[in-house]
Amino acid sequence: MSDTRWLSDHEQRAWRKLAALMAVVPAALDAQLQRDAGLTMFGYWVLAMLSEAPGHQLRMSHLAQQSNASASRVSHVVSRLEKQGYVARRKAEDDARGSIAELTDAGMAKVVASAPGHVEQVRSLIMDGLDEDQVRSLDELCSALLAQVDPGGTLSVAPPG
Repeated sequence: MSDTRWLSDHEQRAWRKLAALMAVVPAALDAQLQRDAGLTMFGYWVLAMLSEAPGHQLRMSHLAQQSNASASRVSHVVSRLEKQGYVARRKAEDDARGSIAELTDAGMAKVVASAPGHVEQVRSLIMDGLDEDQVRSLDELCSALLAQVDPGGTLSVAPPG
């Protein structure tokens, strides 16, 4: 027990605030998307990743990487999105074992229709409460935390372009 590195009072306050944000923000984003678009946050994220990809298509393994999720989680959500007509899946031409997920026209329309409400929710929950310096600080803090939890830099966080 003597080797335990307990949190200081200041660290404990910061940790509890971060833990509260990790619980509240994803739930609020998910609720808005389900209410307004009939999508989960993760389903929307997968559609968004496909909408930003060249030709609106990605190998399933790359889609998992871009989505920061396991292959099985992505496969499950793509199956659901296929049933809704937003994504089509096909075998990769260059590799019989691989599959390609492609955003359909209906899927693109869904992303375009869903994005304004989603970005407004992100602004309302996060950005509107911060000034420009605080947004820069948030970016720096998130970069530091991502480097800590993902030292290999495998998580996908960069916007397109």
